[in-house]
Amino acid sequence: MKMLEQYSTSLCFFSLFSVTVFLCKWLKIRKLVSKNPPPSPPKLPIIGNLHQLGSDPHISLRSLAQKYGPLMLLEFGSIPVLVVSTADAARQIMKTYDLIFSDRPDSSISNRIFYNGKDVALARYSEYWRKVKSTCVMQLLSKKRVDSFRNVREEEVALLIQNIECSHSKIVNLSELFSQLTSSVVCRVALGRKYESEKGISYKKLLGEMTELLGYFRSMGKYIPLLYFVDWLEGLKGKVDKIANEIDAFLEGVVSDHQNAIAPDNTYANKDFVSILLEIQKENIDSDFPINRDCIKSVILDMFFAGTETPSTTLEWTIAALIKNPDVMIKLQDEVRNICKGKPKVLESDLDEMHYLKAVIKESMRLYIPAPLLLPRAAREDVKVMGYDIKSGTQVLVNVWAIARDPSLWDNPEEFRPERFLNSRIDYKGLHYEYLPFGAGRRSCPGIRFAMVLNELAIANVVHKFDFKLPDGERMVDLDMTGVTGITVHKKFPLLVIAKPHV
Repeated sequence: MKMLEQYSTSLCFFSLFSVTVFLCKWLKIRKLVSKNPPPSPPKLPIIGNLHQLGSDPHISLRSLAQKYGPLMLLEFGSIPVLVVSTADAARQIMKTYDLIFSDRPDSSISNRIFYNGKDVALARYSEYWRKVKSTCVMQLLSKKRVDSFRNVREEEVALLIQNIECSHSKIVNLSELFSQLTSSVVCRVALGRKYESEKGISYKKLLGEMTELLGYFRSMGKYIPLLYFVDWLEGLKGKVDKIANEIDAFLEGVVSDHQNAIAPDNTYANKDFVSILLEIQKENIDSDFPINRDCIKSVILDMFFAGTETPSTTLEWTIAALIKNPDVMIKLQDEVRNICKGKPKVLESDLDEMHYLKAVIKESMRLYIPAPLLLPRAAREDVKVMGYDIKSGTQVLVNVWAIARDPSLWDNPEEFRPERFLNSRIDYKGLHYEYLPFGAGRRSCPGIRFAMVLNELAIANVVHKFDFKLPDGERMVDLDMTGVTGITVHKKFPLLVIAKPHV
């Protein structure tokens, strides 16, 4: 009898357990069925859609989006990735639901290089991020601060022109000179002085390697945890550690140089950015905003990387596009030379009159956008966008390259035509979603003015002072415009020219 009671109790327990499991599975299935995810291309086991990405992911993703729509859900290994490919969809992500999509996905590579998310560009969305960004804008990137750096820009652009003149009709590597220009400006205004390569370490080379490592699809272990050993076998972890250590040694030197050089007064007007950060740390103004050494180094790296990489890339592509399109070059040279007639160089006060110059740079950033997928975002919570259900944690890539070449938005989008921006209200400040070279919303680039005023001044002076031809008799229209994709897109081959001073 006792055994029968135990059997009956066990049977009841088993039955209740079975019913519970069944109900849980049924409810889960019902929940999955009720969801409406965005369209997805077929995927393979384990790797998902990773095999569908080529060497230029923004191009591959546009091809897929043309078939699967403006919101497309992919799986990179085990990670869901939402790809946004139209202006209307971008507006939903960056305006309507900007707060929900204001996070950054976690990345072991960026965490290793940027001190576990202590920077601005790649940090997770938080109160810490808001305060660090506010400090960067107020002390380095505000209009007042950017305007105060005018002499630095004019002096460094004059040195660029001098370096080109010293070539004496020999071949000039403009890609290298533009990189030197932007790094020199950033070093002087943010770090207090120029930091040349030391101890045999080329910081330009380090930044290039960092750009490649921060590319979206580099790490197999990031997307497929079971394949973490592939990164180890390929030497990725060792390479990341090596670059992180070399960058840290450089930044440690920068901070050490400044620690005994903080002015005794309480004003920041004449101090560089690092000195200001050290002063804020010393004063401990806000206990909820702890600025420690890693925070300072991470923010320095952020400003140095962003302030050097994007402007130099824009300069490189813009001059290359002008050389490849001689009619546009002549029209721009006529504008600049007429406005600056009799002047040895272009000053910032001359730039407001140069409307075609502004159109040329806008068109360059449309056709050769420096960061074609911007920086990835991540959903902070479940949300419905354009009728589709997006899960919390989904990564988001906005293909601004595809949007800027959308034939429904742009006439002859593959052509370099600056005239499309003359008498047009479309700008790069994040209010026009058909054109987003700097992004939009909370996570847009805060250094737009810093970058653009330098770009305009450099381009104006270069075309004012020189006429160009290509080495070895190569026709200008045949200039190779192939790019190499990392977190930004550079020309595959450096821009080599022969510069002849204009009389």
